[in-house]
Amino acid sequence: MRSQAELRRQLKEIDHKGYKAYKVLEGEYDFGSYRLAIDHVQGDPFATPSRVRIIYGNRGNISSQYFENRSRRIAAEDYLLRRLHRSLRGGRDSAPDARGGHNRISDFRGGQRNGADHQAYDQRSEFARGGASERQARGSGKSGLVTACRTGQEILERTAMRITPEAIEARIEVGFPAFGRTIAAGELDKILFDFLPEAAAKTFRMNPQMKRELEAVVQLADDQQYIRDALEARGLVAFVADGSVLPRESGVSQRPMKNSIVFRSPDSLAVTLELSHRGRVRGMGVKKGVTVIAGGGFHGKSTLLKALERGVYNHIAGDGRELVITEQSAFKLRAEEGRCIHETDISMFISNLPTRADTTRFSTENASGSTSQAANTVEALAADSRVLLIDEDTSATNFMVRDARMARLVSDEKEPITPFIRKIRSLYEELGVSTVLVVGSSGDYLAVADTVLQMDCYVAKDVTARAKELCDERSAKDTAEPGLEALESENIVKRSIWLKKPVRAKQIEKARTHGWDTLSLDKTEIDLRYLEQIVDESQTAALAYLMQYILGRMADGKKTAAALADEAAQKIEKEGVLSVTPKNYGAGAAAAVRRQEILACLARYRLL
Repeated sequence: MRSQAELRRQLKEIDHKGYKAYKVLEGEYDFGSYRLAIDHVQGDPFATPSRVRIIYGNRGNISSQYFENRSRRIAAEDYLLRRLHRSLRGGRDSAPDARGGHNRISDFRGGQRNGADHQAYDQRSEFARGGASERQARGSGKSGLVTACRTGQEILERTAMRITPEAIEARIEVGFPAFGRTIAAGELDKILFDFLPEAAAKTFRMNPQMKRELEAVVQLADDQQYIRDALEARGLVAFVADGSVLPRESGVSQRPMKNSIVFRSPDSLAVTLELSHRGRVRGMGVKKGVTVIAGGGFHGKSTLLKALERGVYNHIAGDGRELVITEQSAFKLRAEEGRCIHETDISMFISNLPTRADTTRFSTENASGSTSQAANTVEALAADSRVLLIDEDTSATNFMVRDARMARLVSDEKEPITPFIRKIRSLYEELGVSTVLVVGSSGDYLAVADTVLQMDCYVAKDVTARAKELCDERSAKDTAEPGLEALESENIVKRSIWLKKPVRAKQIEKARTHGWDTLSLDKTEIDLRYLEQIVDESQTAALAYLMQYILGRMADGKKTAAALADEAAQKIEKEGVLSVTPKNYGAGAAAAVRRQEILACLARYRLL
């Protein structure tokens, strides 16, 4: 390890030289209370900023009680990352706000995605933003840009921040300054010797206010984990606390809507939990089985479902959904016209095609809406999803239902699609897979539901009894859906039946991301727009690294995509997502993803 004096000397030696001379700075330097590691220097001032780590000594600083288990550690790291954002823009010490961080926020869209948003931050240091003149980093390109991994409403495990009893390690990006392509060493000196030491002290040095905030953060994490653990014991797939704010600020913002109607559970579905820190909390328990959410348009059906789909992640205090908790394997299904499918067994939904194609090993480069939703369903099952989340609005109609009149007009022998409604009960009774389904126009699903909720002006009502009465009335008129079909036994023995094609090793030279919805492996793009539970660009970066790692190191021509996704998920669960992240992490800092998204990404790779 070199000294900070040596770093300063090297800076003076390379001043005014060509930009590539910055490469000599790569290495680790002792700054007393912390170490500065320059891991990767950008090739020119217009390229992705240089990768830098701050390794702050933690002995006698932040007590290990704040990160003694996984849920506390992730929450504490998320809190520190939000503090780092605040420090990087020269702000005062304060608690994170409900917007997902301390940063100045402006919402942006790279194409609308069902109301989800990703927040863009102006994270330039005070120098680059034109602060006090003595602290301004001038130059071309990304000169003076100091950034950290973006944060949103969800609390995710990230490579950007790591805390242990010995040290706190933060990964940031620094635009090494230049005039044209000539090194501006004096400007970098200000960043490395003035700005970063101050930001590190503000962020990581424990003080009374920080202690109070950190205690609140880990206490919330404890309560969230308690609810997750309680779901299985109580026969639930989700919990929505009374007082939760489910509506979002707008169609492109995940901030809570002001003055919105807060959620309250119907008495018949109410569950009371005794949390470690918040005490007694009442809310709605979504039971295992089939739950149908009905109601008129704009009354809150999809809003509730969206809260449930994001409930697989913990949320920050003030988000309004911090006590909306969903079973972590829950997967949002939808139609995805145009996606590719690789030797996947979709025969439980589609068979007897006029072309006589084998649907037990079905492949296509351009799936229809119904075929894509069938593939999405069996892939979710292959990834061990115990809960399926479906919105009628984003589903293929012919995949979801076929009414009695159409069944009489077109016989089953002439219709290759077995609608989901005929399998929904068997999925639960034979596989233990629950479904939460939003419907607005198809009353047929009322007949197969265990629970029917009506959202009425954002008020949840249990209308199960009335729905059953209506189904009896329909049966009397001989208009009921044809009998439900059981799953074929061979389709429930092994998960590997779903995806049959073994994956061969393939060396990926470049893995890149393009916003939150697309990544590319060399020149082949993977479209992730319809994976609605990817909530952060860092998760897309993690998938890029995972794809590179899986195809380059794990695939042996014998394992299926499902087996590889399992193995990768276990690796990042045990060793963290950093274990599959390359040293220069060219696609940006990464955040943990579930096996569901890993398998979905593999399945959408056209060169698999």
